[in-house]
Amino acid sequence: MNYRHAFHAGNFADVMKHAVLALVIERMKGKDKPFRVIDTHAGAGLYDLAGAEAQRTEEWREGIGRLDATRLPTDIEALLAPYLAAVAAANGGALSPLTRYPGSPLVARHLMRPGDQLVLCERHPDEHQKLAALFARDGQTKVMDLDGWTALKSLLPPKERRGVVLVDPPYEQPGELERVTAGLADASRRFATGVYLLWYPIKDPKRIRSFHARLGDLGLDKVLLAEIMIRRAANPDLLNGAGLVIVNPPFQLEEASQRLLPFLAERMAAGPGAAARVERLSAD
Repeated sequence: MNYRHAFHAGNFADVMKHAVLALVIERMKGKDKPFRVIDTHAGAGLYDLAGAEAQRTEEWREGIGRLDATRLPTDIEALLAPYLAAVAAANGGALSPLTRYPGSPLVARHLMRPGDQLVLCERHPDEHQKLAALFARDGQTKVMDLDGWTALKSLLPPKERRGVVLVDPPYEQPGELERVTAGLADASRRFATGVYLLWYPIKDPKRIRSFHARLGDLGLDKVLLAEIMIRRAANPDLLNGAGLVIVNPPFQLEEASQRLLPFLAERMAAGPGAAARVERLSAD
């Protein structure tokens, strides 16, 4: 599938991914020691919801748009607060009207402290140019014209020995799920204590079960699977859901995700069968 960020900015998959990323970063801030965030497929960093790409699909209206227009339950509001603060910051400090959507680079950067570091990798020329311009005056952020899979080898371990690695490829080519597994295997050998977030689309659940089985074969101790489905996967040609593999999840992230993701699945449902699951992956 083609998952170029600009066409899907703010959709249900972005909401889920970025809300969990925000929770991870907030929990990393529980310790005084600095940490590094590495985004291997960073995209442009900021997206115009009135632009041609976003207008072509208007997926954001069924994603972040459903959180903007409705009141949230108190417990969910607290869990979404870091993420929504980053979205508001990209819109002049308010969630209404929504005109721009922050990608993972801006979500992460908004929540990081002085002393924490952000490394962004992007090879697509246009998106790299936009990303570099966005962070041109930011001394805590480094933008690299580096292949994401190479980044998992060359940038690990970070000198801080604390870090979050987001792997979010566009899934434009066959074999990307296999590359994700191989990349994690190599990265975890280099930086075993890192927190890894590996995003993946769910079209055909059979492929995802095979992906999970290969992950289990890696024998990693602490792996959390977090998924939302916006409809029953009756048509494998549609993007029916999205998931995150979270390696070394921070303290209380599992419990927070178990409360948040069912709400998101229900709020952004596109048909019967919308659901969420958060569970540990058993190592084989």
